Amino acid sequence: MAERLISQWISFGSIALATGMAGATVAAANAAETYPSGVVTVVTHSSPGGGSDVFWREMIPHLQPHLGGKLIVQNVTGGSGAKAVATVADATPDGSMFYATTPTYIYTSLLANPTKTYKDLEPLVNLFYDPEVIYTAANSKFSDLKSVIAEAKSGRGKWGAANPASLEREALEEIKAATGANASIVTFEGGGDMLLNVLNGSLDIGVGEVEEIRSQLDAKKLRVLAVIGDNRLDLLPDVPTAKEEGVDVSVVKFRGLAGPKNLPPEVISAWEKAAQELVADPDYKKIYEANNLQPGYIAHDRYVKFIDDFAQKTEGFLKESGVVK
Repeated sequence: MAERLISQWISFGSIALATGMAGATVAAANAAETYPSGVVTVVTHSSPGGGSDVFWREMIPHLQPHLGGKLIVQNVTGGSGAKAVATVADATPDGSMFYATTPTYIYTSLLANPTKTYKDLEPLVNLFYDPEVIYTAANSKFSDLKSVIAEAKSGRGKWGAANPASLEREALEEIKAATGANASIVTFEGGGDMLLNVLNGSLDIGVGEVEEIRSQLDAKKLRVLAVIGDNRLDLLPDVPTAKEEGVDVSVVKFRGLAGPKNLPPEVISAWEKAAQELVADPDYKKIYEANNLQPGYIAHDRYVKFIDDFAQKTEGFLKESGVVK
């Protein structure tokens, strides 16, 4: 009798275990099929009109059909991106909130000693690379990068970067070091504020992406002097690179996403699928090519390593240049 009861208990336990495992599998499959079921917020440190803000607001209508749900952009400015990083790092890792990654969040982490750093976020995917350009007001006296540097050597230049801790700031510091230019670098909390100061003549030049200044370029209120990259841009074929102007400096901005630590596998898979479909979308391709965005899809596993490698190289540069100890 006792042996029969034990056998029944074991059989019942096996059935319950199998049922539980099957239920978990179904639940996971349902989660993968239903994500995202609500609002997904992309947090950017950029102020309205800045590079990341413009990039995401223009892209979201094309991304949403591939991902589903409802995508929105939230501007969380302050601390050169530190506030935005902390907001996402403290969020629930359920795929409802992400941080719009650019090199700024690495620089801020290394330079500002914030409470939350890039290490507190989990890189999700990369989407594009965004070439940087040097620009000035259309009515300024500067005709090329050489004239800007000559002015800074004879007197004192006033150059603008979107954030105190940013790729743009590093690019300008590298140009100063490479040329011996005597320029003060003025920083802002976003590209929109910096753009206004270039337009009104408070700054000799600014550094940013074509996308964020495109409307002013089309209105002929700005003039691009140089591309801080290895190649000229299709949109601006007559604009030389900084290297062609004798300044050996080249940078490229990455644009992707990171979320709170421990993102669920179904969230990662959904974004990887949507990101690849977005890059291949023929309608959006016309837009990103017109903005000189370069496809740069990097899957989750490789993006984690990409961010770690970028941070190590950046920290090495900052130490070599004496910015950090």
